Amino acid sequence: MPQKKVVILGTGISSLSAGSFLAKDGFDVTLLEKNDSIGGRARKFEADGFVFDMGPSWYWMPDVFERFYQQFGKTTSDFYDLKRLDPSYRIYWQDGEHSDIPAKMDELMEWFESLESGSSKQLTKFLAEAKYKYEVGMQDLVHKPSLKITEFADVRILKGLVSMHLLKSFTKYTQKYFKHPKILSLLEFPVLFLGAMPKDTPALYSLMNYADLSLGTWYPMGGMHKIIEAFEQIALEQGVKIKTNNEVKSFITSKKKVESAVTNDKGYEGDIFVSGADYHHTDKNLLGENANYSEEYWDKRTMAPSCLIFYVGLNRRVKNLKHHNLFFDTDFEKHAKEIYEDPSWPSSPLFYTCVPSITDPSVAPIGHENLFFLIPIAPDLKDSDEKREAYFELLLERLEKRTGESIKENIVYKRSYCLDDFKNDYHAFKGNAYGLANSLFQTAFLKPKLKNKKLSNMYYTGQLTVPGPGVPPSIVSGEVVAKQIAKDFK
Repeated sequence: MPQKKVVILGTGISSLSAGSFLAKDGFDVTLLEKNDSIGGRARKFEADGFVFDMGPSWYWMPDVFERFYQQFGKTTSDFYDLKRLDPSYRIYWQDGEHSDIPAKMDELMEWFESLESGSSKQLTKFLAEAKYKYEVGMQDLVHKPSLKITEFADVRILKGLVSMHLLKSFTKYTQKYFKHPKILSLLEFPVLFLGAMPKDTPALYSLMNYADLSLGTWYPMGGMHKIIEAFEQIALEQGVKIKTNNEVKSFITSKKKVESAVTNDKGYEGDIFVSGADYHHTDKNLLGENANYSEEYWDKRTMAPSCLIFYVGLNRRVKNLKHHNLFFDTDFEKHAKEIYEDPSWPSSPLFYTCVPSITDPSVAPIGHENLFFLIPIAPDLKDSDEKREAYFELLLERLEKRTGESIKENIVYKRSYCLDDFKNDYHAFKGNAYGLANSLFQTAFLKPKLKNKKLSNMYYTGQLTVPGPGVPPSIVSGEVVAKQIAKDFK
């Protein structure tokens, strides 16, 4: 019996994951990539001796990566040296002080206790509950295709619904344990990128705090793109074919099936099609009347943030920054409101600076430094070079004030990336960077479905479907859709 052909749009993490699992299961798989390099939002670029990771810079949940590699007879160390960062990151506060968040639990508990008496014991309880949510979430919930609510009629899940705190506010939940504003800000920081104010985010997502504080922050030596290289190697070893500079412009359909994907006037015929491209773009621009959802549906979705990014090369080293640096030296709640409640360019934004060359000198020329700046912003704002430049000046001013590092005269390379770039490079809906908000009504079976309702052989993977945004969930997304296809077609 001939192999069934699968055509997958995109070469992001979820597409590479799906392609690898499908090829391993006996399918003939081809990935079609719009851009000239693979990796989607996790691409890299090189300029003037610098190597810049374009998107993800935090390596959390190492167990999810290792689980993926092991399913192909590999382990993480086959691909890269994974180093745990200690401190995990530095936070600059409004009072002018900064804190280095320890990787070692005993030191972390001492830091908590120095801020709030009794908080170390509370942290133990808090992380025990977060660990339970993480284990149920990452071992059970995220592996459901979420096509029907009955998938969640699982004894372990049903028994644990109260412990999962799905209906409790993240803010109220954390305030039950802690009072000190710095501790609360530390715990709320991962939630900022989930797509809602902490007060409107389910307490379920304290599982992110377990990932952060217990499992740790890591870095793959050579850069985050080492993940893409590893996934590409696995895909190729399974027999996956990858075609870059091949943007799908349309689908040819008949009899409630997709027959082929057309790129640059060339048709790729297949038995099964998977879109790892932007879900909304696939629906609106490629499927037309066969779209899974209407434009009205998409307009009602709550999106996670977009961001303004700067890739910067310096001709000297810095002394007063760590690998990861969070600038919480302004009003957290005000910035969050400007993202989620009153979408507008932030008046005084929090921002993040990554300096991977502190850990990994290979990503910058000798004696130079590689910097990555990021400001989370609301999606669908009006982008402009003037706006970007104004925020870059603001970042430099704040950086100099808080760290004593004057770097403006040492910049030898700079590139910005924002809403228009996300739209141009990825057809990102409203220029989003992080997919759909992880709100209660956009979780699990309430997310856009991974299977098309009108076309029997059309599927979706990636950050706009289950289980959600982020690199580890995208790995799982590819596995989930591959298993669903195998179930439907074998």
